[in-house]
Amino acid sequence: MSGTELSILIYHRVLARPDPLFPGEVDRALFERQLRLLKRFYTVLPLPVAVQRLQDGSLPPRAACITFDDGYADNAEHALPLLRQYGLHATFFISTGYLNGGQMWNDRVIDAVRQAPGASLDLRDLGLDCLPLASLAQRRAAIEHVLAHLKYLPFEQRQRLAVELRRRAGGATRTMAPAMLTTAQLQWLHTAGMGIGAHTVSHPILAAMSDRAARNDIANGKRELEQLLQAPMTLFAYPNGKAGRDYGPAHVEIVKSLGFTAALATDWGVARPGAGLDLFQLPRFTPWDRGRLAFLWRLRQNRRQSPVHAR
Repeated sequence: MSGTELSILIYHRVLARPDPLFPGEVDRALFERQLRLLKRFYTVLPLPVAVQRLQDGSLPPRAACITFDDGYADNAEHALPLLRQYGLHATFFISTGYLNGGQMWNDRVIDAVRQAPGASLDLRDLGLDCLPLASLAQRRAAIEHVLAHLKYLPFEQRQRLAVELRRRAGGATRTMAPAMLTTAQLQWLHTAGMGIGAHTVSHPILAAMSDRAARNDIANGKRELEQLLQAPMTLFAYPNGKAGRDYGPAHVEIVKSLGFTAALATDWGVARPGAGLDLFQLPRFTPWDRGRLAFLWRLRQNRRQSPVHAR
């Protein structure tokens, strides 16, 4: 196994404290433990630096990058102070349509099922099941079921069903869904020296859109970030990011044509210098293990994966 390879980690949120409904979600204490391990056993690089060193073959052994997707407010509230404390860099990929009070469809679903009263939620007329909710495990299973059913529906249909589910669950007047970044928090990340990358406007499944609509969503997200931060956006992350399912070769070409210098997927594996390197489909993985040894083992296993590219 070569030592000149780049491991790119994906995070989404850093909670203030553990969530009983999602005990595996990263919270502040777990994130701090993982940062300590990364600092001790890996060389954590800013993503633009790592991309350049991939190209010139100068990566150090066990190189790694930290990335966040979507743009949750807790990235600024909890992740940033810890990154600064440990002297580490991360790149945050932002879907601009949710800044300043927006809510992603999956968070609407989670919020609805979390708050739904009673022991079940009957969604059979929506093409779903009558979902039992008597325990945390059942609510967790209900959330997974609904998210899987809605994820690959056309964007507008998915949005409507998420709103309807929330209405039926009785959550129309109260929300516990996570806050997204404000413009001020985004600028705070930027001025703190963190990287900012584009992640579309609306976080769609690009493969489910026309090429024209996909190009507009990618281009507008890039333009909006550049206007907000007065800085060029050179890095992009594909929403959901599975090659061949969430995006394809046409989207890779769109990203190249818009002036990005690199783009990130969510297929496991590491990037290595050489003939097989594709800067527009860099692999990433999610480090979900809570234990110290399991986290390090997962990182090692990921380094054995072969990247998957859209064809």
